[in-house]
Amino acid sequence: MSVDVFAGLKVWDASWAAVGPLTARALGDYGATVIHTESSRSIDVLRRAPPFKDGKPGINRSRFWSEYNPSKLGVGVNFASPEGHAVGLRLAAWADVVIESFSPGVMERLGLSYPALRAVNPSLIMVSTSMNGQTGPRRKFSGFGNLLAAMAGFVDLTGWPDRPANTPYGAYTDFIAPRFCSVALIAALDHRRRTGEGQYIDVSQYEASLQFLAPDLLDAEINGHARSRDGNRDPNAAPHGIFPCRDEDGLDRWVAIAVETEAQWAAFVRRIGAPAWAGEARFSTLEARKANEDALEANVAAWTSDQTPTEVMERLQPEVPAAPVRTNLDLLDDPQLRHRGYLQTLDHEEVGAAVYETSPIIASVTQSHPRKAAPAFGADTRAVLADVLGYDPAEIEALIASGAVELSGPPR
Repeated sequence: MSVDVFAGLKVWDASWAAVGPLTARALGDYGATVIHTESSRSIDVLRRAPPFKDGKPGINRSRFWSEYNPSKLGVGVNFASPEGHAVGLRLAAWADVVIESFSPGVMERLGLSYPALRAVNPSLIMVSTSMNGQTGPRRKFSGFGNLLAAMAGFVDLTGWPDRPANTPYGAYTDFIAPRFCSVALIAALDHRRRTGEGQYIDVSQYEASLQFLAPDLLDAEINGHARSRDGNRDPNAAPHGIFPCRDEDGLDRWVAIAVETEAQWAAFVRRIGAPAWAGEARFSTLEARKANEDALEANVAAWTSDQTPTEVMERLQPEVPAAPVRTNLDLLDDPQLRHRGYLQTLDHEEVGAAVYETSPIIASVTQSHPRKAAPAFGADTRAVLADVLGYDPAEIEALIASGAVELSGPPR
């Protein structure tokens, strides 16, 4: 029987975009009660981001937003109004954890800073995650993870040396920072369990992302060496890259190959049929292969080009690291993912059946999984106000009439 690790934990998710919602989702997937608040006055940018179900835009039809927000209850509330502010204080009194990801200063202007919330709940734990943290000369910088990818040095490392710098896909740092938010939050929960003391956690997404560049930062500090982009190549492996394969279904197809040791090189040569070129002295050692990498890659590409990516992988694995370059459609039908139950279908109130990613970890006791589809805007406002926050029916109707809370979003 699976145990919900965070059953009984109460979380107010006041965040938007990616880092905060992903952190809150992890708690919800492990059994916490998560209430996600938002306002149509400043709709979450991801609600308007494609892809949309059936290509039809709508604030409840974005799969991008939906993927980050399952296992949550959805409440529409305008904290800028006096009545909405009072709802925020009730949420803080109810919650064990508050997560917010607005620009520094926003929660203070709303009267919902950590000191204000701690006044109604002294044991509260609050996580604020922003681009550069709550302090320092760049604390008020605005933007998303794609800008931080440039600021943190990822863009300079992405691409080919004879071409302009490129960028890793998407808001790259947004997928690093939630891991650090979660670890800090769990540590704070453990501290509170032992002492009863809450605390404030200030997460800089910029600083969190630098952890992924630790070897390069150390190389710069110790050796004065500034690494830059080198395509798909690696200083400690050859061949190491993406190679063309035979087209399938009208699509370009590619395969990734990484030979990291001399034992793998010997296996690679044997498995491709020991062609004459592979026995030449210019490919006999890693140093030699690196010195002649253009010629090496041309020979490997000639071998892969008349095969499918799967055929190449099956010829090389498990002795030689190799994997097909999959499309998104490929992933939905990947037999490994299906075998492990990584993709789970949940029923969404507007779009119907929707596929969600689950945990990459299979635990015999403490299994994580999304509990419900992401909420439509304001879907749970009435229920949360009544059943969680204790408002009576007349009070709820007054909040709705004043615009302090919302049951549905702006026109689609």
